[in-house]
Amino acid sequence: MVALAYAVLFSFAVLAHAATQQTLGDTTGFKDTCGRIAAAISSASAVFYPPSEKYTEDIAHWAASSTMQSACSVEPGTPQDVGTILRILGETRTPFAVKGGGHTSNPGFSSTPGVHIAMTRFNTVTVNQTASTVAIGAGLLWDDVYAALDGTGLNVVGGRVRGVGVAGFILGGGYSWKTSQFGLTIDTVVSFELVLPDGTIQTVTSQNEDLWFGLRGGFNNFGIVTKFVLNAHPQGLVWGGFATFLAPFMEEVNKAIVNFHQQWDDKKAAILPTYNTIADLPSVELLMFYDGPEPPDGTFDDFFEILEITKGSMTFPELLNFFPAGNSVPRRGYFSTVPVLDYSPALLDAIVNETFFWGEKLTALDISTFVSYDVEPFDPGLFSHSTTPSAYPPDRSRPLLPTNLYFGWSNADLDTDIAAALRQSTDAVRAAAVADGQDVANAFLYGNYALFGTSVEAVYGANVPRLTAIRKNVDPTNVMGLAGGFKF
Repeated sequence: MVALAYAVLFSFAVLAHAATQQTLGDTTGFKDTCGRIAAAISSASAVFYPPSEKYTEDIAHWAASSTMQSACSVEPGTPQDVGTILRILGETRTPFAVKGGGHTSNPGFSSTPGVHIAMTRFNTVTVNQTASTVAIGAGLLWDDVYAALDGTGLNVVGGRVRGVGVAGFILGGGYSWKTSQFGLTIDTVVSFELVLPDGTIQTVTSQNEDLWFGLRGGFNNFGIVTKFVLNAHPQGLVWGGFATFLAPFMEEVNKAIVNFHQQWDDKKAAILPTYNTIADLPSVELLMFYDGPEPPDGTFDDFFEILEITKGSMTFPELLNFFPAGNSVPRRGYFSTVPVLDYSPALLDAIVNETFFWGEKLTALDISTFVSYDVEPFDPGLFSHSTTPSAYPPDRSRPLLPTNLYFGWSNADLDTDIAAALRQSTDAVRAAAVADGQDVANAFLYGNYALFGTSVEAVYGANVPRLTAIRKNVDPTNVMGLAGGFKF
């Protein structure tokens, strides 16, 4: 999905195309391509130019640092029009971006000075009660999906907080409130509707061995996905809890987190603690979830004993609104990640120290700075829900937990300094995990959290040669290389 409380998780990865390195890109050379696309697409689609309202909406991202001025935006309305657009982009070698929900924090990942493809019109949710599946358009947020499923008695494995897009979340892997029960979101995919770089349309299932492998965690390297079909499961009321613990309570909170992670084995129960500093005020924001109307006695009692918890039973859409997540201002933001095998007292103490240190240091540079370390404990069997190989994770035998680091700020002049600070803190947390006896010095990273500059080998490990071969087979002229992201 998750840097939470005052901020939400968003995907993040490497900048792939040199032309996308500046927020204010040179768009002048790409207007002709926009015109060709406008003339070729059907009436179900549309092209927009600056400074129109639709253009501005299309290029906008959750993190202001991810928004880039483009020559135009295009909203395709059919898979056929997506194919037409890709053929023109390939012929003209025009850089482009594909934006699903716009929750990436990486400049150039879903932004471009060229043609910005906004998947907004792929916005339907179709329930198949007989098959217990749900077809989801690639332009939706998880908020939209849960709202559409409310009252159907079904749900899917998706994002944990508001504002997260469906497409990047699934194509990167997808950690959910329900991951301990059902695995990653990619483990629940039945099929992808994929527009290949040559413009042809294909439904990809487990029968298509290579693309099935590549699309499950391999992002946008093989074409543009317009629809996902996911397995669904029965859904009734759920329980949510929320609390903010200030610095004097952190030691008690750490003990409660360790106890929950190491002793509680009810896969319906989940927590998401975030160690934050905002306005130089450290705290722990704790989100609690139970997949049922009430958790069994003892599930969250260690937390209840520390402080009064805001809690209750609710529908799944109400759960998202219950949790205080989201960017209220156009904040800039970067993510990084440290995979760990355990949340021990020593590691949590190190995270507390990082929270205090960087909160104070960066607040002195920008009072709006938000520093957050998201601790994500899951059941050790989180990767066991699928036995079919996938691009991510490259190794399902190690139950790595995708600890997320998020630094947010407002002053664009600090971009380089913030990135350097985040890298330094990432190294410190990793070193603390290694010192704790965890074999994670070279553990694979979760692509949706990885900081720009991360190598594809660090995310995909030994899968890189196969992924490269698949990409070359379906995209021999490297059309998708004109878009940003992890590139094979």
